[in-house]
Amino acid sequence: MAAEAGGAKPVRIGTRGSPLALAQAYETKRRLGEAFPELAPEGMVEIKIIKTTGDMILDKALSEIGGKGLFTKELDVALLGDEVDICVHSMKDVPTWLPDGTVLPCNLPREDSRDVFICNKAKSIAELPAGSVIGSASLRRQAQILARNPNVKVVNFRGNVQTRLRKLSEGVVDATMLAVAGLNRMNMQDCVTSILDWDEMLPAVAQGAIGIQCRSDDATSLKYLAALNHPETKVCVDCERSFLAELDGNCKTPIAGQARVIEGKLHFKGLVAMPDGTQMFETEKVGALADAVKIGREAGEDLKEQAGPEFFKALYAALPPPTPKPAVA
Repeated sequence: MAAEAGGAKPVRIGTRGSPLALAQAYETKRRLGEAFPELAPEGMVEIKIIKTTGDMILDKALSEIGGKGLFTKELDVALLGDEVDICVHSMKDVPTWLPDGTVLPCNLPREDSRDVFICNKAKSIAELPAGSVIGSASLRRQAQILARNPNVKVVNFRGNVQTRLRKLSEGVVDATMLAVAGLNRMNMQDCVTSILDWDEMLPAVAQGAIGIQCRSDDATSLKYLAALNHPETKVCVDCERSFLAELDGNCKTPIAGQARVIEGKLHFKGLVAMPDGTQMFETEKVGALADAVKIGREAGEDLKEQAGPEFFKALYAALPPPTPKPAVA
């Protein structure tokens, strides 16, 4: 462990090991060093890679193996066990509930939250010929793809960004979709065929945002994270996560939601759909930044009223059942 600088102890960052997760962890390390000179010397911010269940099971869709928590559970354990001081997350992977004893007080400035379409055969989803195969592990993307082009097929497509692009180049699928944010953070924009605006593909809740979690009683980490927090991003993410919580949504449900600040007002758009894209309900809300959580909750309530209980009953019946956990010998 590095010698303490000016009385400060090294900060231990917990992160997944994918190239994107590491890029986000190193961005956090850089920002900590810039904001706090005592953390700038080499060794004063350590990065600890933690393997998660979501990284290890790649042959099944997230909707089949448990949803968002698969990318955070092991990080939560490390944080609560004092193996790390903070955890850096892609916010769209974080469940709307947090384990007792932890908080998520910090969002870094948000990247472009839109999705990209990547294909060598067509410039858009609508232009893909019948029978084309699109690779995506996201039910949110699947529902919106099929709503716009019901003649294509969507297949489970997981792995890190590099793995997905390699499979695309090998012809495993005809097209795929990724988040602009991840490609920007890894300087991989050259692979993009087109960037999809919200009207064509509404992004996932909290897409493009990095969140940093710590223990609720860790005053030092709370001080560091308060300095790194980007208020506008946090307002938008809080609104979106409130919307998701109201709908009790995760990776098992085709839900999308995005908020942005325009001329001092919070503008939110959300949707819920059937996985096959045959039914889709949308909502839009505008309000004060201070009412972000309320706006998200009311948007969720609006969709529940629009769709009605029968829609949600049919939705849950249409979702794949979770994979049974192996018996313990």
